[in-house]
Amino acid sequence: MTHLRWHPLTALLTVALLAGSAPVLAALDSTDSDNQSQNSSSAGPIKLGSTPSRVQPSAEDLGRSGLGEDGLVNAKPTIPSEFEIYVSGLAGIPIQRMGSDLMLPTRSFASVEANRQVPPDYVVGLGDEIQLTIWGSVDADLRMTVDRAGRVVIPRVGPVVVAGLRYADLNELLTRRVGQVFKNFQLSATLGRLRSIRYYVTGFVARAGAYSVSSLATVMTGLVQAGGPSAAGSFRNIELRRNGKAVGAFDLYDLLVGGDKKGDLPLQADDVLYVGPIGAQVALIGSVNRPAIVELKGNETVNDAIRYVGGLSTVADLRRVAIERLSERNDRRVVELILPVDGAQRLSSGDVIRAFNSVSAALPQAKQFKRIRVEGEVARPGDYVMSPNSTLSDAVQAAGGVTRDAYFFGTDFSRESVRRVQEAQYERALRDLETDFTRNTSTHKVSNAEDAAAAVQNQAGTTRLIDRLRATRPTGRVVLDLTDAARELPALPVEDGDRLYIPARPNTVGVFGSVFNAGSYFLKPGNSIEDIVKVAGGPTRGADTGSMFVLRANGSVISTRQSTSGWFGGNALASLSALPGDTVFVPEELNKTTFIQEAKDWTQILYQFGIGAAALKTIKN
Repeated sequence: MTHLRWHPLTALLTVALLAGSAPVLAALDSTDSDNQSQNSSSAGPIKLGSTPSRVQPSAEDLGRSGLGEDGLVNAKPTIPSEFEIYVSGLAGIPIQRMGSDLMLPTRSFASVEANRQVPPDYVVGLGDEIQLTIWGSVDADLRMTVDRAGRVVIPRVGPVVVAGLRYADLNELLTRRVGQVFKNFQLSATLGRLRSIRYYVTGFVARAGAYSVSSLATVMTGLVQAGGPSAAGSFRNIELRRNGKAVGAFDLYDLLVGGDKKGDLPLQADDVLYVGPIGAQVALIGSVNRPAIVELKGNETVNDAIRYVGGLSTVADLRRVAIERLSERNDRRVVELILPVDGAQRLSSGDVIRAFNSVSAALPQAKQFKRIRVEGEVARPGDYVMSPNSTLSDAVQAAGGVTRDAYFFGTDFSRESVRRVQEAQYERALRDLETDFTRNTSTHKVSNAEDAAAAVQNQAGTTRLIDRLRATRPTGRVVLDLTDAARELPALPVEDGDRLYIPARPNTVGVFGSVFNAGSYFLKPGNSIEDIVKVAGGPTRGADTGSMFVLRANGSVISTRQSTSGWFGGNALASLSALPGDTVFVPEELNKTTFIQEAKDWTQILYQFGIGAAALKTIKN
C-alpha cells in the first residue's frame, strides 16, 4: 500500500480550493495560466472574450474551510478572559476589549472586495483581467488575462507588457501600442476580475493559517478574515512582514480612535501578518461614554485611557475618578485621583478606572432646587421650581396667592419621601394583620357544621379585606398643625416632589358606618358631632359608639377613646363642635359582623397613612 504524506503546500492548495479561489489555482498552475493567456490572445477575428468559469464549493467544503454558505467566517463563541470576567463583575454589566466587535465580518469578503473601486495607484500584476474596448475604425471587446510574462496579447497588435504598471497609466500605454497599428479609434481599458493573493496570519490570532484574498485587500481585511487577534493577541502590535522583513506596523487604535488608516497597508502575495502578544490592559467603567477594556502601549496615562473610550459621559463627575489597583494576592486598593491634575499619572496592568455619576447621588436639601406642585384655590395652579430655602408660604406666593374661598385648615400636603416611608410601614402592618388572621383561624375550634360555615365565611371576609387593603396605597399626606381659622400655612421647608392642594371651604360633613342613613349633610353654625349623627338617623342597634372617630379636614383623627366622658358611651366626642369637611365614622359592634370586627381596628391606621374617607368607604363596600 502506498502511504501519502500531507505536505504543507497540499494543505494550502486545499484551503484555496475549498474557498472557491479559482484565480489562486490558476496562479499556482502554470499550465492553466499559459492556456488562459493563449486563449485570450489568439489571432483571428476580434470578438468578445469569455471568462473562465469559477468552481463553487459545496456546503460541506465550506464547513471544513471555516466559511459559511454566505461567505462569512463561522464565528465561534467568544470566551471572555479572566480580566473581562473580573471587570464585568465590578461594573455589573458585560465589559469587553475595545475593538473586539470590529473583528466580526458582516458581509461576504468576496462581495465587499468585488464592489470596491480600483484605486489609480493599483499595480497591475500576474492574473489580473483587463477588459479592453476599442471603437471607431476598428471595433473590439476583449477580456485578457496577464500571463506569467506580465503580458497581454492584443490581436493584430501583439503582446504588451502591463505587469508593474499603475492602473491610472493603463489607458495611455494601450492607446499608444494600438495606435501603432490602427488610426482613428478610441480605447477604454478597465480591470475586470482581479487576481487573488495568498498571505499568512501567524502569532496570537484566532485562526492562524494561509488565506486567499483579492489583490485589493489590506492589513485590516486580512485580520478580519482570520478572526482578529485572540484573547491573548494584541490589537496594537501587528506587523506586516514581507520577504522576511517588517515593512509596516498596524495599531488598531489609530483606526478606532483617530480614524487614521496609515498603517492599513495593501497586502501582497506571500505577505505575513504577525499578531504579537497582548500588552498591559486597563478597564474603564462607570460614567464613561464607552465602558471597555483598553490595551496600553508605552507610557500611556489616565488621560490617554479616558480618551480611548470617548471621554467621560455627560453626567460624569469631571473632577475625580477612582483607580482600583490589583496588588499581591488579589487585594484591591482604591485610589481617588483629582482631575485634571492627576490625569498624567501612568497606569499599570490590571488597573480599573471608575468614573462617577454626578447626578445620581442626591444633594443635601439645603442645596437642592425643589419642584413643587400647587393646586386648588390659588391664582395660578401649576408646577413651580423653588429655591433651596423655600417654604410652603413661598410656594403659595409663587402661585399668585390664594383666593377668598381658600380653606387652609383642609390643606392636603403630600410629600414623596413620606409616602415611601408610609408604604414600607403599611406593608409591614398588612403582614402583621395576615399573621394575626392566620393564627386566629388555626386556633379556632369548630364543634359543629354551623361553626364550620361561619369559619369559612369569616375566612372569605378576611381575604376580601386583605385584598382591598392592598389595593389602597398611602398617599404621603402630612398633617399640618393648623386651626380652623388659619389664614396662612406654616413655615415648613419644601422638598422636591411635594404636592400642595388648598381646597375651597366646604359646607358639609360626612357620616358613614353603622348609622341609619350614611351620607354628607349640610353643616349649620354651632352643630356638634352628636347633631350631625342625629341628622343621619343616629347609631344603629349594632353600632359600637365607643369606637367612633372623626376625621378632620386637615387629616387628623379624634376618637372616643381619647376621653372618657360624654353622651356616646360616656365620652366627650358627642359634644365636639363639627367643622367643615369632617367625616364621622361609626363602627359596627365587634360581635355583630366579622367584616367590621376585622376592619374597625384598621380604620385609624388607614387615616394615619392619609388614605382618606373615600378609600375607607370603598373598602367597606
